[in-house]
Parts: sequence; structure tokens; C-alpha cells
Amino acid sequence: MVGGGQLARMTHEAGIPLGIRFRVLSETPQDAAAQVAGEVVVGDHRDLATLRAFARGCDVITFDHEHVPTEHLRALEADGIPVRPGPDALVHAQDKGLMRARLTALGVECPRHRIVTDPADVERFATAEAGGFPVVLKTVRGGYDGRGVWVVRSAAEAREPFRAGVPVLAEEKVDFTRELAANVVRSPHGQAVAYPVVESVQVGGVCDTVIAPAPGLPEASALHAQRLALRIAAELGVTGHLAVELFETADGRILVNELAMRPHNSGHWTQDGAVTSQFANHLRAVLDLPLGDPRPRARWTVMANVLGGDFPDMYPAFLHCMARDPRLKIHMYGKDVKPGRKVGHVTTYGDDLADVRERARHAADYLRGTIDE
Repeated sequence: MVGGGQLARMTHEAGIPLGIRFRVLSETPQDAAAQVAGEVVVGDHRDLATLRAFARGCDVITFDHEHVPTEHLRALEADGIPVRPGPDALVHAQDKGLMRARLTALGVECPRHRIVTDPADVERFATAEAGGFPVVLKTVRGGYDGRGVWVVRSAAEAREPFRAGVPVLAEEKVDFTRELAANVVRSPHGQAVAYPVVESVQVGGVCDTVIAPAPGLPEASALHAQRLALRIAAELGVTGHLAVELFETADGRILVNELAMRPHNSGHWTQDGAVTSQFANHLRAVLDLPLGDPRPRARWTVMANVLGGDFPDMYPAFLHCMARDPRLKIHMYGKDVKPGRKVGHVTTYGDDLADVRERARHAADYLRGTIDE
């Protein structure tokens, strides 16, 4: 797996029962997956020679991020190394402009959008195509967790995105009621499974809470979102896990916001809440093994991210959280605690949604140090 973050860490964990030897290309020896994987190569994923040396002897290469240059992935394929997802699919998660163009060509409903060239062009887009300001600007490559994304209310506010010298995508600011996510997994021979559609609550551009399944979502809308994600996976030739982030509007429309072709934060609930986790199914898919059952184990599962606060040592808080809620599941990533940084997550499950949400929220806040009782 290229990338040594928490996604690689949890994917490695899922591979242990299957006896999978797991090699990680990590930026530093301290990265989350590098702390636990049996084989760790420290190097730069942007360097082709490093990638080639890393891939030598691997049965398949997969990823915990989208930042490997597309041309390097094509070079690995030319060397005869299975890359899953392949560059022809992954480029749609790497380049937001290409993603929007392809989805539009497929007739998938997305926010109104266009590549823009300068602040004056942003104003033209806002006035003529987006129904006015505010609009959303995104660098076409490299952004995640709110980075590389700006909400601008005038042409004067639109200067910052162009300073990096990379293409900028303008989108209408959708007046959505909530964000959803449809997670699916597809294998090389076309077998695919769909997890329940979830509600994803964002705070400051970062995923805060995920509720599975999305409360109050009509069955027809849930089926539409699942079928849409399965269709996108098939049309783009995705192998492995695909997360389709969605907007739900007041009139019931479902619009595609983003794509991620790897395990995803909106699927972390599956570790404890589904028969087969997203991490296990991603591994099964990239190794072309039969996929596992994606159905939930409980009526409701809630995942809450644990963000770093002012207390660098969270582990003493385990005593309180575990004693208060023996059914609570805590997943920490081995990261240094910094304010606002994702350092772990908790999951809770049960039959009463209000109770399940409160338990998850309490544990995440207590571990962060924002509450003390």
C-alpha cells in the first residue's frame, strides 16, 4: 500500500486474519501504518525509482491516498505490476476537473461547474452560470479535508486559489440539507457490494460524525444513491473501495460532490458495524477474492472522529470511556496529538439512535478533552 497513514494502518489490520503480507511505502518511520506493518519502506511516493523499488515483489499495489502522479502509475502498469485502482480510474479521484467532466458525460447530476482562469472569470461564472455568489473554488488536484477549497463571495475574494498556479474548478454553492456518502466495493472481475448509505456531518471541512444508515432517508433515495455509486464504479473501472460523497437537497435531489477510491472516513463505521469492513473488502477486491457481506450488524452505528486538543496524552481518558460504556470501540492511530488533527475515532451501535449518538459524542469529546465528566 502506497501511503503510511491511518487508512493503511487499518487496512493492514484487516489483512492479518487472511495472512496477507503487507508492505507500506511511508513518508516517515513514525507514520501510523509504519508503526505496525511488517515491511516498511520509507520514501517519496512522487519518485518513480522509489515506487519501482517498492513495488518489486508485490502481487498488487493499492493506495491510502490519491497523490501518486498518474504518469508514475502508468509506468508501474507498463512494468507489469497490477495497480488497483488503475490510473485510468484513479485519475478521476485525483483531478476534480476530469471527474466533473466524466460524471457529466455519464449524465450524473453534479453541482454546476466550470474550470475558471482568474477572478474575473469566477465572477462571470457566478453571474451567468451559478445563480450568483457565493461560489466554491477548488484546486483540481491535491485538496482534502477542506484544504484546497474556498467559499468566495466576490471576485475580490477569489484571488487566493490562483496563487498556486494550478487549474481551479468553480462550482455553485449547493443549498443542501445534509451530506451523504455511498460506499461500494468492486473487484476486477466485476463483483460489487454496496454498504448502507450514511449521513456524514462535516465541521470546518473535516468529517466529524457518520451515522449508518442515514436517518430518515427514503428507501427510494437510498437505493438511488447505491445504484449511482455502483454505476460510477463500473463506468470508471474502479477496483477496490469507492466512496461517493453526496449532497441531499431540500427537494430530494442527490448530487455527487466528491469521489475517493480507497477506504474512506465515511466507511470507518464498518469496522465494528458491518459484517465485513470496508478495509477487509478493499483488500479482497484488490486481490480479486470474493467480496464479503456489507450488511450492518446493528440497527444504528455511529462513528465520531477524535480530533486532537490541548491534552497530548489521551490514554488516561480510556479508563473513564471504557468504564462508562463497555460496548464502545476506540480506534487510535498512533499519531502525535495536535489541535484539530484526526488522531482516532470511536464507534457505538445499538437500537436507539439518540443513545448511540450521545455515547459516540461523549467518548470523542472526552478523549479530546473538551468535557471532563
